[in-house]
Amino acid sequence: MHERAGTPAIESDLIDVEALVRAYYELHPDASVPEQRVAFGTSGHRGSAFNTAFNEDHILAITQAIVEYRASQGITGPLFIGADTHALSAPAQTTALDVLVANQVRVLADEFDDYVPTPALSHAILKWNNDPAKRAEGEADGIVITPSHNPPQDGGFKYNPPHGGPADSDATSWIAARANELIADGLKGVKQAEPSGVETYDFRGNYVDDLANIIDFDAIRASGIRIGADPLGGASVSYWGAIRDRYELDLTVVNERVDPTWSFMTLDWDGKIRMDPSSPSAMASVLAHEGFDILTGNDADADRHGIVTPDGGLMNPNHYLAVAIEYLFGHRPNWRADAAIGKTLVSSSMIDRVAAALDRRLWEVPVGFKWFVPGLVDGSVGFGGEESAGASFLRFDGTVWTTDKDGILLCLLASEIRAVTGKSPSALYAELVERFGDPAYERTDAAASAAQKAALGRLDGDAIAATELAGDPITAKLSHAPGNGAAIGGVKVETADAWFAARPSGTEDVYKIYAESFRGAEHLRLVQAEAKAIVDAALGG
Repeated sequence: MHERAGTPAIESDLIDVEALVRAYYELHPDASVPEQRVAFGTSGHRGSAFNTAFNEDHILAITQAIVEYRASQGITGPLFIGADTHALSAPAQTTALDVLVANQVRVLADEFDDYVPTPALSHAILKWNNDPAKRAEGEADGIVITPSHNPPQDGGFKYNPPHGGPADSDATSWIAARANELIADGLKGVKQAEPSGVETYDFRGNYVDDLANIIDFDAIRASGIRIGADPLGGASVSYWGAIRDRYELDLTVVNERVDPTWSFMTLDWDGKIRMDPSSPSAMASVLAHEGFDILTGNDADADRHGIVTPDGGLMNPNHYLAVAIEYLFGHRPNWRADAAIGKTLVSSSMIDRVAAALDRRLWEVPVGFKWFVPGLVDGSVGFGGEESAGASFLRFDGTVWTTDKDGILLCLLASEIRAVTGKSPSALYAELVERFGDPAYERTDAAASAAQKAALGRLDGDAIAATELAGDPITAKLSHAPGNGAAIGGVKVETADAWFAARPSGTEDVYKIYAESFRGAEHLRLVQAEAKAIVDAALGG
């Protein structure tokens, strides 16, 4: 933990916005340098202009590649585009529009020149494609320009195909490969034109009006609970006021500032400015607000949620997911009787116990929200959530809402839970602990070379020789997710009361160890120590 974690940012912590934008236009990537190539992680291409990882050339090439990809897939409808409040997002949107217009792609940008949260863009794509008359004009897709909760110097660029969620690895691999070809060839294959004739779309109005079909605002309004919302300087800043006015809620937007340096933030655990609503350090200034029954935070593109209660403070994301799941499956009678509970394999096994008590199928998938998309689209998955404070769920009638994470929705659900049950989400989690036990959960990092990380990504569960973990028999050694059989890019080892998962980092020379024990913190330490030994042995380290 950094010595200044949780304290306000000072002048020396802030980026030089003018220098960052200048670097975006002036620095040019070398396609032969791995760190300067286009690379799509679980949530698009990300990087900083300062280290030539996110520059105009990248966006020109990626957008041209998306144009060619959508043509190859027969996608002929409009492309929705939106950006968050990061300093590099507006320049990147202008660059992308240059390419899209030159390629005669029909583009829909925000009607009010406002910031666009990730869930609002996903909602727009699905609204278009689920309307037979609109769909007849051609399927829609979209681009959302955001590095999510990443520090202010970063930019991000993500493609959402017609299903509305994050593109799968087949699409992103093709787009990244083609973009790198274009960069290596001096961008000769990129078309550019002045971004004129761009159509507009009311992202905010369409999203806010439709919320009545997924959240019980009557119950919230009747309860009279006081709600505080902090957009953390992100794209949801004008959405919260619109929600308050549209549904007549006692809701206060506690911080309406938008500042590309994020000078109002408190530093995260590592001393960096990072808009992570699930981090106690990053949320320290939010936690200082008093007098609210529910207080919430969102990251820069509003795909993540942070839930604060008077009796429990900032909730651990795993705890809130478990509460949300139990509540939703008891208060959404029109969902399919066989609708499953979706979780990533590094989310708490408290969810497993809640699912068993509800007699609902658990659908466990690899890390990445893209895996929940098919189930949310057809209603076979009622809720999809991941440990990093990202989730979405179905409308009252059991149909799809968004296929990308929706932090605004999950924050509003906390108020519905409080209004309907009369209890805070943290109090409800305490009741789950009484019923199922109190799990200790933590993520740590272990050093690993590039070769070791590559080996871990390919590791088969059968290669693990151990038969016990922290004194208990191992019940499963997984290299593929139980829910869909997809490779997890690492391993997960389970016992009756504990588990660990190990996955290589995409950006650092470490691998991540996620671990949990229902037998307390001391047992968790044993699990973590043995996890490292087991993985190192399997890697030959």
